[in-house]
Amino acid sequence: MKEDKKIAIIGTVGIPAKYGGFETLTEYLTKHLGSSLDLTVFCSSKSYNEKHHNHNNAKLIYIDFDANGVQSIVYDIVSMFKALRFADTLLILGVSGCIALPVIRCISKKKIVVNIDGLEWKRAKWNRLAKWFLKFSEKLAVQYSDQVIIDNKAIQDYVNQEYGVESTLIEYGGDHVGKLPLGQEMKEAYPLSQQPYAFTVCRIEPENNIHTILEAFSQVSFPLLMVGNFGNSVYGKSLVKKFSGIQNIQLCDPIYDQGKLDQLRGNAALYVHGHSAGGTNPSLVEAMCLGLPIAAFDVGYNRETTVNQAVYFTTPGDLIDIVNNGQEQFDEIRVAMKKIAMSRYSWRKITQQYADILTGS
Repeated sequence: MKEDKKIAIIGTVGIPAKYGGFETLTEYLTKHLGSSLDLTVFCSSKSYNEKHHNHNNAKLIYIDFDANGVQSIVYDIVSMFKALRFADTLLILGVSGCIALPVIRCISKKKIVVNIDGLEWKRAKWNRLAKWFLKFSEKLAVQYSDQVIIDNKAIQDYVNQEYGVESTLIEYGGDHVGKLPLGQEMKEAYPLSQQPYAFTVCRIEPENNIHTILEAFSQVSFPLLMVGNFGNSVYGKSLVKKFSGIQNIQLCDPIYDQGKLDQLRGNAALYVHGHSAGGTNPSLVEAMCLGLPIAAFDVGYNRETTVNQAVYFTTPGDLIDIVNNGQEQFDEIRVAMKKIAMSRYSWRKITQQYADILTGS
């Protein structure tokens, strides 16, 4: 029997999940909790040609705005006000629409839970106005919500120091990934995969240090397969122009098929994680769940996620040294990453932590 409390999940593109950390989180929240909690998920009608009324025992409501970019502000705000009509608790993922929370607080006593995500305002891709807006929205999210969720201890410390607010640490699940053998079709499409190789999958953005990773691998013989949206930005296109002719580097278009991604990622000899912004990053957690040895960019978020048991780099030279001289550590790192992931990053554990917050008084 379902709980009486009605819960609305706001701020994602929607489900079924296609891409993105919050979408995957919502997929597994509904998968594990949909039979016991009364869940409604707001979805962007712009992203779904085929629209369902239910998924994973959760009701779906479509909003006619994009869930990303400038429209995400309106998308989130419209979703919030619609949710006030029926929901007892609003779970808001991200801070884009939280500029509306002071108004909502004046007209409603509904419970508001906000996952503020990473420190989005720090990302290099935003201009000064966008950074100001995101930082202001973050401030309002923290001040006007009943409960703040963060996914990384480093961000928890920041929220406490910056706002004097205690938050709840709930990390991210990654045990939905699987290690599959490389099929012949994949070997032909990605010829570097036929020998030990390093692997990276991410959005092609400066704060993910793609240039640092590619500069390092352009100076070693070890193969690198990198998957991302290179064609979506000037930054990505400039990297293709500079590095696509190098023999041991293959720059690949995004892979949205989970099975194909699991084949390529799961068989890597090294996972390289360049993210320098955000919190507990989904792709890093997924690599840990696969038991991959990890070289991560040296920031507090990544050290927290890997419990200081991966290897870390800041410069191309650091990464070159890891590739050339650090491979004897890889088996030890592999075991450590898997052990950490199994104890901390299972979806059943993560979703139960959310259930405790959402159904508590």
